[in-house]
Amino acid sequence: MASKLNKASIIVDASKYIEELKQKVEGLNSELGDTESSSSQNDELPMVTVETLERGFLINVFSEKNCPGMLVSILEAFEELGLDVLDARVSCEDTFQLEAVGGESQKNDSIDAQMVKQAVLRAIKNMD
Repeated sequence: MASKLNKASIIVDASKYIEELKQKVEGLNSELGDTESSSSQNDELPMVTVETLERGFLINVFSEKNCPGMLVSILEAFEELGLDVLDARVSCEDTFQLEAVGGESQKNDSIDAQMVKQAVLRAIKNMD
């Protein structure tokens, strides 16, 4: 009987702690929201990083807001560069996140990470 009470009290304590953590997260999120809304309201370009791999590139794109057509524009930029998408993960729910591995096709070996980044940023900027 004592071990059941002990387990129950542990569960109750854990539940209370989880609720406290949830409240802390909500508080931090609201603080973050306050600072974001007080900062500049201009349309910032998404964060784009490109790393060079042995054969191709690892491309990451993150945007606070999801825009219809953003994925299509980025994929068209890859196609123009001659990059084949070998692997990709995309989330378009509230924010936009893309992680893609682009492999260079045999006919084009003259592109570098900076060119890929500029092409992705240009594709996003030209969506308007």
